[in-house]
Amino acid sequence: MYPIDLQGKNALVFGVANHRSIAWGIAEILHDAGANVAIAYQNERVRDSVAKLVRPWGDTPLIECDVSTDEAVETAFARVQDEMGGLDAILHSIAFADRDDLGGQFVKTGREGFRLALDVSAYSLVPIARYGAPMMKENGGSIVAMTFQASTRVFPGYNVMGTAKAALENEVRQLAADFGPENIRVNAISAGPVDTLSARAISGYRDMKRVHAERAPMKRNITVEEVAKSALYLFSDLSSGVTGQVLHVDTGYSIMGI
Repeated sequence: MYPIDLQGKNALVFGVANHRSIAWGIAEILHDAGANVAIAYQNERVRDSVAKLVRPWGDTPLIECDVSTDEAVETAFARVQDEMGGLDAILHSIAFADRDDLGGQFVKTGREGFRLALDVSAYSLVPIARYGAPMMKENGGSIVAMTFQASTRVFPGYNVMGTAKAALENEVRQLAADFGPENIRVNAISAGPVDTLSARAISGYRDMKRVHAERAPMKRNITVEEVAKSALYLFSDLSSGVTGQVLHVDTGYSIMGI
C-alpha cells in the first residue's frame, strides 16, 4: 500500500487502547509495511480489546506493561527480547492525567495530579528508551513519541497535559543526544486534534477541533492515517538523518500567528 518496506523489522507499540487510538493507526501501518509488530497494553482491562484488534494478524506478541513502574517496563522488554529477539522501532503513545485536572484553571492542579501526569505521560519515555535501546540491532533503530502543540502554547482545559508534553519534547532531544552515537534516532510527532476517546475527555475539545479547522492553512483537521504515514516515515530509512525533532502533522495550524 505504501512504498516503504519494513520486512524483517521488529516494532513495539505502546498506547493501543481501542480502534480509535493513534497508536493503533500506527501499528496498522507498520504491519501493512511488513514489520513484525508487538503491542504493549496497560493492563488486563484493555487486553481483550487489543487482542481482538490484532487477531487477523495471527500470532502477535501482546505484552502487559504498566509504565508507572520501572520493574514492569524492564519485565516487558525482557518478554519482547524472548519473543522477538530484538527491536528496530518503538512507539511511545502514552498519556494520562486525572480527569479533574483537564478543565478549569491550571493553577488549581494538585501536586499528586501533576506528578501523575508527568510520570505517566512524560517520564515513561525514559525507562522505555533505557530498556529498549540495548535491544536495537547493529543498524540502530528509531523511537517515536506522540506530542501536541500544547507543549508550547496554552490550550484551555489541556492544563497539566501541556506541561507533560513540554517535558516529553525535551526528553526527545536529550535522548536523541544520548543515543545518536548508537545510530538510534529519537523523534516526536506533534499531531493536531484527532477523534480519540482520550481526546474527547478534554474539556473544550470540540472547540479546539473547530478552531483548528478554521485557522489551519489547509482549512481542515487531520486524520489518524496522516499521523500514521508520518510515523512510518520516521521509522523508515527515509528519515535516516533525522533525530531530536518534533514533526508537526497539523495541516499547518502551528505556523499561524493568530
